[in-house]
Amino acid sequence: MLQRFFILCSGADTAILDTCSEGEQNKFAGIGATVFFTALMAFIASSYALYTVFDNMYSALPFGLIWGLLIFNLDRFIVSTLKKRNRWGKELLQAVPRILLALIIAIVISKPLELKIFEKEIDQVLLEEKNGMTLANKQQLAQQYTPVIEKLNQDINDLKQEIAIKEAETNALYDTYISEAEGTAGTGLLGKGPVYAEKRDKHDASLAELRQLKEGNAEKIAVIESQIAALNTEYAETVKNTQPIIDGFDGLMARINALEKLPWLPSFFIFLLFLAIETSPIIAKLLAPKGEYDLKLEDKESSLRTWVSQKVHQREKIWATDTELNNRIYSDITEEEAVYAYKKQKAEELLKLQADAFQKGQLEGL
Repeated sequence: MLQRFFILCSGADTAILDTCSEGEQNKFAGIGATVFFTALMAFIASSYALYTVFDNMYSALPFGLIWGLLIFNLDRFIVSTLKKRNRWGKELLQAVPRILLALIIAIVISKPLELKIFEKEIDQVLLEEKNGMTLANKQQLAQQYTPVIEKLNQDINDLKQEIAIKEAETNALYDTYISEAEGTAGTGLLGKGPVYAEKRDKHDASLAELRQLKEGNAEKIAVIESQIAALNTEYAETVKNTQPIIDGFDGLMARINALEKLPWLPSFFIFLLFLAIETSPIIAKLLAPKGEYDLKLEDKESSLRTWVSQKVHQREKIWATDTELNNRIYSDITEEEAVYAYKKQKAEELLKLQADAFQKGQLEGL
């Protein structure tokens, strides 16, 4: 039962193979088993690849099954159409396009399995890339907010500097009127005279302006600080909203690119393994001598070719004979007076009818 199934997978003509020896049947069963297990690996590989895309097993499995059946059909077609002939060079030339197709299929099958085999290493590469992308994203977003925040901080510093300057000016006036009272500066007279009162008034006025300036600038600073806090909050929210995009950077293409950054030798040997599996039925048929099945298949095809050639030749002869007979028959008819008289009578009747119809048309137009 299992042997029968694998023979069907090989694409061999079971009617011919049933008449062959047990060894010949085992050879084609082995070829069919290779075709079947290659398709099975293609199903597993494509299902995993599609799972990384859809992140859903129920969506990946049906598409994986379709892909596996497609690979099975292609492999079966490749093996079944490669026929043994007497010239090895012609067989090799016939196998070249099939080997190229097998090469493409091997690449397609091996790549998703490589992604699964090196999954942990790929995750490490993706983690490093995600960290780098996170830092780059923060820096890029910071370039949008940092200049504005720095400008606002500079405005705060300017307001504070304005207060400091006014405070220094007020303190200087304070020192002036105190020195005047002590007699250590100004008029040099000890006591609170008119000059002292004048300087005291200037200080008090400056102190009032300082208080007013502090209150006004404090309100401005509070407004600016609220703007800075709002920008910082907006920046943090933007970073938070863009982070899921970076966290989701683990699709099929991202994993393939990450795989390319790993050492190439292990991946290359896995590819060679699948290439060997995929091309093994073709190589086996090329290297194997012409067997009993090949001889019987060639005999059947040549018999059919001969029969078709005979049928075509017979049709050509029948057509040539029929043409010659028709030519002779119509040549004899041209010499028959009765046929000539009948054709002449019918032609005269047709001309009379045409003349009557023309006259009727002319009368209706008058």
